[in-house]
Amino acid sequence: MALLLVLAVCLLSESQRLYLHWSHKTGIMVTLAFYMLAMIIVSHLWSNEWTTLLLSLQVTAPVLHVAAVFVMLTISWPVALHFFRMNKRVRQVAVLGLYLSGLFSLYLVPLGMYSPCIREEATLGAAPTLIGHRGAPMLAPENTLMSFEKAVEAGGDGLETDVTISYDGVPFLMHDLTLRRTTNVAEVFPNRTHLEASMFTWAELQQLNAGEWFLSKDPFGSASSLSEADRKQAKNQSIPLLADFLDVASRSGRRVLFDLHTPPSGHPYEKSYTNVTLQVVLAHINSSQVLWLSSNDRHLVHAAAPDLVQTSAERLSIQKLMNEHIATLNLHYSKMSQQQISKYGSANISTNLFVISQPWLYTLAWCAGAQSVTTNSIHILAKIRKPLFLMTPEEYNMIWILTDVISAVLVVSIFIFHWWRERGLPYLSGSRQAHENGPYSKFRTDSLEPFCSRWSPFHSDPTSGSLISLSLVFNPSHPA
Repeated sequence: MALLLVLAVCLLSESQRLYLHWSHKTGIMVTLAFYMLAMIIVSHLWSNEWTTLLLSLQVTAPVLHVAAVFVMLTISWPVALHFFRMNKRVRQVAVLGLYLSGLFSLYLVPLGMYSPCIREEATLGAAPTLIGHRGAPMLAPENTLMSFEKAVEAGGDGLETDVTISYDGVPFLMHDLTLRRTTNVAEVFPNRTHLEASMFTWAELQQLNAGEWFLSKDPFGSASSLSEADRKQAKNQSIPLLADFLDVASRSGRRVLFDLHTPPSGHPYEKSYTNVTLQVVLAHINSSQVLWLSSNDRHLVHAAAPDLVQTSAERLSIQKLMNEHIATLNLHYSKMSQQQISKYGSANISTNLFVISQPWLYTLAWCAGAQSVTTNSIHILAKIRKPLFLMTPEEYNMIWILTDVISAVLVVSIFIFHWWRERGLPYLSGSRQAHENGPYSKFRTDSLEPFCSRWSPFHSDPTSGSLISLSLVFNPSHPA
C-alpha cells in the first residue's frame, strides 16, 4: 500500500489520472486504520518512553533539522509543478501558502531548540562517575557478588543495590518484592512463590540459586559473550548478604548506594529494620562511602552516623534538602535539566541520574552537568572519553543558517525553472487543459461535435434485428 501511494504521487506529478481498483481503495483505508490503531497501542505501551524521545531531540535535533529542510526541498519540485499547472487562483494560493508556511516554520525551529551539548568545550565539566546498577547486570546475574566484582573490574566508581531484611533479621540483597524472577524458588519452595522475599529466613534463602535464570533468560542478550569460566561461575551464584556486598565495596574503595525495602506488616523486624541495617553498614564499611537513600528515620540515622551521605529521591527545594542534610539527589534521567542540576550544584548538592545505559544519554547527562549516573552498561560507558556530540553555539548557528539560506535559494530556483518551463515551451501550454477537479490534461473534442453528431452510438441492422456497436477511432493530430 505504501508503494501504491508513492506511485500515485509520481503519476499525479506528471498530471496523470488515477484509476484505482476497489481493492486498492479498501487496502489503503485498512492500512491507515491499522497504523492509527498501532500508534494508539504503542503510545500506551511507551507512555514512559516519550520523555526519552523528547530528550533524544536535544542530541538529534540539529541533524533532524537539516534532514527536514532537505525533505521540504525535495517536495518543492512537485509543489512548483502543480502550482504553475493550476488555473484557479484560490488553489494556487492555498498550495503555495501551505508549503511556504511549513518551510518558514522549519527555518525558525532552531531558535527554539535547546541542547546542553551546544556549548563551549571549556565550560564542560568532568565526566559523570559510574555506579553499577545492581552491579554489572550485563556481565553477571544482578545483585550477586559476581556482578559487583565485574562492575569493579570494568571501572565502576560505585555500586548500587537493593536491601531486604529476612524474617529472622538478616539484611540481604534482592530487588524484586518476590523471589520468582531471579531465583529458582519455584523448584525449591513451589508453594511459597507468592510470598515476599522478606518472609523467608536466611537459612531458606541460602538454598536458592540466583544465577541460573541469567543464563536461561539472558535479559540483555549478553550471556552468549561470556567465557566458559564466567558462565560456570554465574550458574552457581547465590543470594548475597549485605555484609558480603559491603566487604567488596570496602576492599575496592567504591561508594555504595542502596534502597532499603520496608518489610510487610506483621514482620518481626517491621519497626527495627532500619536500625539493624545501619548496624551492619557501620560494621563493614566506612560510613563516608555510603549514600543513604532511605527516608525512614533519616534524622535518627544522621544523628547515629553523621558521615553517611544522605541521599534523596525527591527533587525538593534547596532549603528543605539542607534541613534534612541531603548531599546527593538520586533522580530518574527524565528529570534531567541543566538548570536544575546547576542550581543544586551551587548549594553543594550533587546529582546522580538513573538508569543511563546508552552512550548518547550518557553524553547528555555529561553535558547537563550530572556528577554521576547509575548504569547497566558500566563496561561500555567506562570507555567513553569525550561526549559523542559537542558543538559550539557559533558552529551550530553557522550550520542552520547555511542550511536555511542554501535551501531557500534552491527552492526559488526550482520555482523559477517550472515557471520558465511552463511559460517557455509552447506545446506544453497549448496542449494543457485543467480538469475541473484537478490539474489533469485531456483532449478537447468540442470541434468534433458537429461531425460526431451525425452518427448514432449504435447502428441498427434491419436484417439481423441486432445492434451493432460503432467504434470511432480519431487521431487529433490528423489534419482531416
